[in-house]
Amino acid sequence: MISETRASGHRRQEETTERVGDCDDEKEVEQEVRTRDVYYKIPLNINAASEPLSLTKIDDCPNCVDEQSNSLSASRWTMPLLKLGEKRYYLGIFFKANWYRASQYCRYHGMHLASIASQEENDRLEKHIKDFGLGHEHFWTSGTDQAEEGTFFWMANGRPITFENWNVGEPNNFRYENGEEEHCLELWNRDGKGLKWNDSPCSFETFFVCEVQ
Repeated sequence: MISETRASGHRRQEETTERVGDCDDEKEVEQEVRTRDVYYKIPLNINAASEPLSLTKIDDCPNCVDEQSNSLSASRWTMPLLKLGEKRYYLGIFFKANWYRASQYCRYHGMHLASIASQEENDRLEKHIKDFGLGHEHFWTSGTDQAEEGTFFWMANGRPITFENWNVGEPNNFRYENGEEEHCLELWNRDGKGLKWNDSPCSFETFFVCEVQ
């Protein structure tokens, strides 16, 4: 359960942002973001008529950061992916989106909203988020029980959820005054005990985590 009034305001890692290119309806508007002294050019409009960003294979991942490395080795125009174990992650922290749009954004770029299969994966992802100073924020994963109430599975791979890391009393499918219920799984440090799981209305807009293997 989460309150209808979500925490306002957030801290982003980027130091400067600027628009590049012409800002007309027919051209894609992009954002140049400076993060940890490395620049990335990330589309703001996922419906723009441009090709999705390509992702490299696990065996050849020059755009990834090793989990034991403190520096990014990405090229100037690629999405910053962090390799943790067998997966690579992208933190969607440049805009907030509902669960459906977050999923669309990940898929457009060849990824999925994240799935979590073990405590080790959960801990690695939590550390990565905290390293960005965003441990207080909410993050969508691909978990959902929209097909059958109370039966959560990972949309990323279609597998039922076996490992669980819910906040106390969750999931509870809280029903709001407008009739909306909670069917999508987010990471949230609700009780100050780390990023655990919470079921939330899929329409809520928050940050998200994409993954690729």
